[in-house]
Amino acid sequence: MTQATTPRRRSGRARTIGDTPRRHLGVIIVGSGFAGLGAAIRLSKDGRDDYLVIERGSEVGGTWRDNTYPGAACDVPSHLYSYSFELNPKWSRSFSPQSEIQDYLRSVAAKYNVGDKHLFETEVTLAQWDTDEQRWLVDTTSGNFSADVLVGAVGALCEPALPDIKGIGNFQGELFHSARWNHDADLKGKRVAIIGTGASAIQIGPAIADEVGHLDVYQRTAPWVMPRHDRSYSKVESLAYRHVPFLQRAAREAIYWGREAFVLGFAYEPKILQVAQRMAAKNIAKGIADPELRAKVTPDWQIGCKRILISNTWYPMLAQENVDLVTDGIVEVRENAIVTADGTVREVDAIVVATGFHVTDSPTYQRIIGKDGRSLASVWDEYGQQAYKGAAVAGFPNLLFVVGPNTGLGHSSMVYMIESHLNYLSSALQAMDKHDLKTFEVRHDVQRKYNENIQKHMGRTIWKTGGCASWYLDKHGNNTTLWPSFTFAFRRITRHFDVQAYDTTRAAGSVRSLATTQEEVSA
Repeated sequence: MTQATTPRRRSGRARTIGDTPRRHLGVIIVGSGFAGLGAAIRLSKDGRDDYLVIERGSEVGGTWRDNTYPGAACDVPSHLYSYSFELNPKWSRSFSPQSEIQDYLRSVAAKYNVGDKHLFETEVTLAQWDTDEQRWLVDTTSGNFSADVLVGAVGALCEPALPDIKGIGNFQGELFHSARWNHDADLKGKRVAIIGTGASAIQIGPAIADEVGHLDVYQRTAPWVMPRHDRSYSKVESLAYRHVPFLQRAAREAIYWGREAFVLGFAYEPKILQVAQRMAAKNIAKGIADPELRAKVTPDWQIGCKRILISNTWYPMLAQENVDLVTDGIVEVRENAIVTADGTVREVDAIVVATGFHVTDSPTYQRIIGKDGRSLASVWDEYGQQAYKGAAVAGFPNLLFVVGPNTGLGHSSMVYMIESHLNYLSSALQAMDKHDLKTFEVRHDVQRKYNENIQKHMGRTIWKTGGCASWYLDKHGNNTTLWPSFTFAFRRITRHFDVQAYDTTRAAGSVRSLATTQEEVSA
């Protein structure tokens, strides 16, 4: 194979395919949250300047740009929730509020000068593999492009999921999803309903309960909520983190390994989590005195089966005089009221929908068309979400995801997983240069063995044995969302791009496939 001494830098030249003029690039990145922004910075660091980031929002930030609801904050400790190459000594608290995380991402984008590589307020309407030209054709609301490599960095929590409730479209008051908070809506003194009791809802409720006239919280399934060990950093601590760099890195390292210990309970021996469940039960008892309300908020499944939430204010909020917890299912929304299965009609002025996101069925996947003319949504609908190492999908050449299927976490920072995938992306592009590759496509047998191994590991986890149904599971009953092991194990398998697992073509058009050992496809 031909040895390349430097990365190929393809110019952003224009090309006409059919009647549509297209600007061609080496790499197109879709999305600019932690994943997409990190990918842009990594490519720049690698000496690659022929790339473009397409972002539908007005700036970087992803979920932290979009989720501006009252009380929005991270549930991962601040020192662990940043890029490893750009620690932030300016965090004000041990758990960062949304505004500080968004400011951090803005500052990182500015420092690494990748803003001019972004195309903001632009939606990708179609990304289709062109078999003849062996490249991706990407149509957007701001023009059409083509690229040798397409990087999907849209994230799992980007498409709000709205409940399918009779009459909800006829509601005459304020109605919005938590991820699309309407800051023009005045909720002071109003009758407000929150539908959902997930991670967003438990932050929103306590933040607005004191100002609204009355708050109804509609709960389908009670979550386990642990105490939130949050505090402000003192001036001395802040100064130390700014002027003694190794101190913050040491704190980050300690938090990381402390969080990794949770994997033992999640993925290997769920009985360990009984200690955490007793702590969560004490959190209920501390916040709620009424036995009937305590019973309503106590889950009937083992902790860890669904996402563990953290809050010191959720249970006390539910016990307030102007708050009602409603556990009967909603059957109808009227112009000014919500009707539950027991026939109760509760009048409301505003409804906040906190029902999560399309994680396993994102509309984004309908717009990605592979070499056989099938959309990614169609393929995954038939077989379930599957990818090789969470990055590559058979039938979709030269496409790599940053944190795709089975890369989510229930215990630690997704930024760690993102950086692991950035290693894989960087190594893949280097492999293309080194071996003069035109295309790479993960082999079906490799992808199948890898995912069989993932689901085999998943069988012993709390997510399979904990007795609950969660958004972690797809319609086939498989957990295609979470990584079932330690994060350092994922870092190990994504450190290098294993070209042996792929069918590849060189510029001359020859097809090449190398055997892959079982070790290489194991998680």
